[in-house]
Amino acid sequence: MNFEPGHPELPGWTHVYSGKVRDLYVPEADADGDTVLVVASDRISAYDHVLATPIPDKGRILTQLSLWWFEQLGGIDNHVVSTDVPEAVAGRAMVCRKLDMFPVECIARGYLTGSGLAEYRVSGTVCELPLPGGLVDGSRLEPAIFTPSAKAEVGEHDENITYDDMTAIVGDDIAAKLRDTTLAIYRRAEEIARSRGIILADTKVEFGTDPVTGAITLGDEVLTPDSSRFWDAATYEPGKAQPSFDKQFVRDWLTSDASGWDKASDTPPPALPEDIVAKTRARYVEAYERLTGRQFD
Repeated sequence: MNFEPGHPELPGWTHVYSGKVRDLYVPEADADGDTVLVVASDRISAYDHVLATPIPDKGRILTQLSLWWFEQLGGIDNHVVSTDVPEAVAGRAMVCRKLDMFPVECIARGYLTGSGLAEYRVSGTVCELPLPGGLVDGSRLEPAIFTPSAKAEVGEHDENITYDDMTAIVGDDIAAKLRDTTLAIYRRAEEIARSRGIILADTKVEFGTDPVTGAITLGDEVLTPDSSRFWDAATYEPGKAQPSFDKQFVRDWLTSDASGWDKASDTPPPALPEDIVAKTRARYVEAYERLTGRQFD
């Protein structure tokens, strides 16, 4: 599905696609070339809906945090070519290499929570991987586990799959490379985040093949509050839901009595109140500043 959320018109660039939170452009002079302009909007999605209320500066925060993480992950090929972008989207856009994306999402889990916890409570497994008994919400998983999912069309749910399912989709060699690289990214990022008083509970990354070099390359965003679960190490307490620096704050409001919304219905979510918008923005900013040590202005 191609959203039409009022993307900016950018001289020299042709808009080709809008996803839930990003807009893609190709150069007017070389539409079939090997680069694409990726613009992060301030849109926010939850429960497979793009909400009517944007979060101010969200696009800039996610872009700048991704760029910082790409720097920390030296040795892992990524898709960023340049940050020389049109002034209208400065700070929230990257010129990137076009990739042939793999139709899977690569998830590393270092802690048990979310959909993994729900499966564990039923079967003692996560994506059919058996785990020790007696684990609770927030239990640390040592070592971290790899749990892929199959990408769904926009507006549909991604589907958790097994590693064997993944090998059937991308092949044994590529599956092993994606798994090992994902876990290496998680281990490196978890160490960095922990040194800054933040727990990286899990993260989702995506890869593609560079059609020019053939290299498996890290794409999309990386280690942001939209693709990862960050917890405050100072308040971490296994056995309960952990306050997070991601959009779980918005999800919690949407499913509360205050919103009046039934997520099982076909009705779009309501607009977010100003205080929820402000608090959500503050959590994104805090994640950026604590992780990078930089001030967001």
